[in-house]
Amino acid sequence: MRHAGWFGGAVVLTVASGEVISHIADSRDTNAGAAAGAAAAVSGALRFVQVSDSHIGFQGPANMDVAGSFNEAINQVNSLGFRPDFVMHSGDLTHLSTAGQFDQVKQMMTGMKTDRVFTVPGEHDSIGDAGRAYRRTFGMGTLGDGWYSFDTHGVHFIALVNTLSLEKLGHLGNAQIDFVRKDLAGLPSDTPVVVFSHIPLFAMYPKWGWSTDDALKVIALLRRFSSVTCLNGHVHQLFTKTEGNITFHSATTTAYPLPKPGRAPAPTPQVVPARQLKDALGIRSVGYRQGDRELAIKDQRLA
Repeated sequence: MRHAGWFGGAVVLTVASGEVISHIADSRDTNAGAAAGAAAAVSGALRFVQVSDSHIGFQGPANMDVAGSFNEAINQVNSLGFRPDFVMHSGDLTHLSTAGQFDQVKQMMTGMKTDRVFTVPGEHDSIGDAGRAYRRTFGMGTLGDGWYSFDTHGVHFIALVNTLSLEKLGHLGNAQIDFVRKDLAGLPSDTPVVVFSHIPLFAMYPKWGWSTDDALKVIALLRRFSSVTCLNGHVHQLFTKTEGNITFHSATTTAYPLPKPGRAPAPTPQVVPARQLKDALGIRSVGYRQGDRELAIKDQRLA
């Protein structure tokens, strides 16, 4: 397993209770990461950014200004020292799925200096209308309930929707799983595959709904590929787990922290001292150079 190769070794990996956990890089790595990014630009490598869980419209003591912290995240993306090939927002763009919140977050994301912006919906983007307002705003060109795939720099990307049929866990459904089956069918097994979803595809903490009940059907389709990376939001904290050829990375948030699994009665917004809030928020940059087996991932606190 190898991470953070040419982004300056930014993700620190430790093993606890048999699972690999990543921590945010120290800010002193920023210059090294930017320099590595500039070098990557010369090589034509892929570099993209993941942001997540902006919860535009949230009002509460855990963060009295989520629009302000999301704007800081956008500024941080624009200050990475390189122009990302794309930015992926991995869900819960809004807090209550109102038209005003969707319009606000869309307008804010136009300020990102990138060639393309992609999204997947979170459960907060589907409140009350099964995701119709989300798809009107962000779903152009997608299939079914908003899923899609694309290729760039030799990597195949799949964006999934697992937030529309919530009983307790995330759910993909047969139509979407069939889409993945057909989508992967013609790909050589040495193609790097990256999968985006809002809710984790692995069983991070099912008691709080931090898992997807039918994800194993998609995982089975991904087993033949030599390198698979699954990136999700939803849990508002960094977590990394590797199972065979598949590595799962949960992203942090730009809005407010949630408790560690099982360390609170419920996954509700956590109030921390104001000076500590930015330590819990951040962005993620990801790089890949053709010929490498795995992606390089760097998580940064909100500056």
